[in-house]
Amino acid sequence: MPFVPAFSLIMHRSSRLAAAAAALILSAFAVIIAGIAIGSVYIPPGQFLDIIANKFFGTPLENAADGNISNIVFSIRIPRSLIAFLTGASLSCCGAAVQSVLKNPLASPFTLGVSSGASLGAGLVIASGVAFMGGFTLAFAGLSFGIVTMLFMVAFSSAIDKSMQSSTVILTGMVLSLFISSVVTLLANVRDEKYKQIMKWQTGSFAGRGYEYVFILSGVLIISFIFFMTKTRELDGMSFGDEHAQAVGIESRKTKISVLVISAVLSGTAVSFTGVIGFVDLISPHIARRLFGANHKILIPASAFIGGIFTVICDLAARTVIAPGELPVGVVTSIIGAPFFAAVFFKRHKK
Repeated sequence: MPFVPAFSLIMHRSSRLAAAAAALILSAFAVIIAGIAIGSVYIPPGQFLDIIANKFFGTPLENAADGNISNIVFSIRIPRSLIAFLTGASLSCCGAAVQSVLKNPLASPFTLGVSSGASLGAGLVIASGVAFMGGFTLAFAGLSFGIVTMLFMVAFSSAIDKSMQSSTVILTGMVLSLFISSVVTLLANVRDEKYKQIMKWQTGSFAGRGYEYVFILSGVLIISFIFFMTKTRELDGMSFGDEHAQAVGIESRKTKISVLVISAVLSGTAVSFTGVIGFVDLISPHIARRLFGANHKILIPASAFIGGIFTVICDLAARTVIAPGELPVGVVTSIIGAPFFAAVFFKRHKK
């Protein structure tokens, strides 16, 4: 019967997607465990399991040194690996959504100015030395300026182009990003004694991030993820262009604005906690699209997992390549991401 081959094809595709999803989840788990175990102090698997058993089941540790290792695991390594994974997942979700609504593979919150805006906020706090919210002052300023930058970009793009064509939005975002980056560099040079601290924030790091950051970013990521999943129909439609979206009853302009604003909130939260982590939101959605296709019900979660895995691996490389020293994780992601960006650009230009 004619429907039998079609049914078999659907079942085969579903099985492949389920297997791929399981592989992603297991890979994420394995990478996070590696991020906890590997570092300037290596923790063998047996010792790691003993520490976990002691923490959750009260089994005794073999010696006093294990107590120190346990402190490293639970106070430093676990929150660091989790915040790295959550940051990558957050940025990648935003990248997948922004690329679809703007129908441009080079679009991302990073290229649209959110990271630059956050850098300006953080730079002003570092240069002035104010701390009205204690340890969260830097994060609050980064988030606020990141969101304001995106809102300004949206308002400016809308003013000069009522339909908010993708080329207008992207060009505005990139020009704004370059301008703000110049202002931050000028600020760092004017406040010479703060230069190193400002520049370090601009290259990103997960060091010293505690569980409070994990909980806050988890909450923002869950809420934003739910929003993106409710917009999968619109994202699917807009990935074919504004004309197609309007033909199937999608309000392109409204969808663009809402997706860009939520992306600014989520990516701004992630960047404000860790500093600028570039190119993750560009690379991961491309890989997810190649592996899983363009259906956003699958693409959004796949991008999140791939971005989280990629970021944990980059962080692992950043703290082991020159151990006991540490590279800025933003430098590692840029070394990988810049050639990737160039490859995507020239491939698109050739087409």
